Amino acid sequence: MKNILFIEDESALQRTIGDILKSKDYRVIKALDGESGLRSAKEERPDLILLDLILPRMDGFKVLKGLKTNEETKNIPVIILTNLEETEDIQKALELGATTYLVKSSYTLEEVVKKIEKALEE
Repeated sequence: MKNILFIEDESALQRTIGDILKSKDYRVIKALDGESGLRSAKEERPDLILLDLILPRMDGFKVLKGLKTNEETKNIPVIILTNLEETEDIQKALELGATTYLVKSSYTLEEVVKKIEKALEE
């Protein structure tokens, strides 16, 4: 069973996507802020991280940087799922090591799940 860490402060979205992923036999680890998300990544070593950029306590860019500069977590694929759609934000996240960048309003839940499945296959 693959483990997915979902770092997202919107609990309704976290629950909805989490339920879909669980129905596809993924184990979902949830974090509601950047600090606990980074800590969970180091403790749990998930197979993939789904990361929002606008988070309390520590923004997603800092979380991503922390993940990619840590030997234990640097190779975990990170999919950004956010409302930020500025070119600078996308470029910054990809430069920091994000695998994929998804703008929430541009994708259906099914498409997000397909992107997760594809990233886990690679």
